[in-house]
Amino acid sequence: MLVAARKRLDVDDLAWSALTWGELDCQCLYAILAARSAVFVVEQDCPYQDLDGLDPKGIHVLASAGDGSVLAYGRVLPAGLRFDEPSIGRVLTTSAGRGLGLGRALMQRCLLETRQRFPGQPIRISAQQYLERFYHELGFITISGPYDEDGIPHLEMLASEQ
Repeated sequence: MLVAARKRLDVDDLAWSALTWGELDCQCLYAILAARSAVFVVEQDCPYQDLDGLDPKGIHVLASAGDGSVLAYGRVLPAGLRFDEPSIGRVLTTSAGRGLGLGRALMQRCLLETRQRFPGQPIRISAQQYLERFYHELGFITISGPYDEDGIPHLEMLASEQ
């Protein structure tokens, strides 16, 4: 989907969005699902049931290139769906978006979006264990784990309300 002739993406060319299910059009939803499949199923060699029925209740935070391809994505869920607290999950940066600092920018946007929509509540994530330090730097603390989730070691982490 990304134009092959383009040598390096410019962060200024990216479009950031935070969309509800009703705001997603078919093309955007397809790009999100393609990115999730490419990263989680193909790259991480982790066959799992991605379509969990929670997308219609989530906020979809993404960075898109000019051609509509998704470079970074995360899903914000309200409390009571996955965890007792609001949560951020399905966090990814595609291969085309890596090396631009999009992972940190994405999480900062997801945290801001979550705090705006669910003020005063802590935020829970199920993080891949190897990213523990990254999430600590964003204000998360480890509260349990490690545990196996789809063949990958994970930790439960919590960020306090701010």
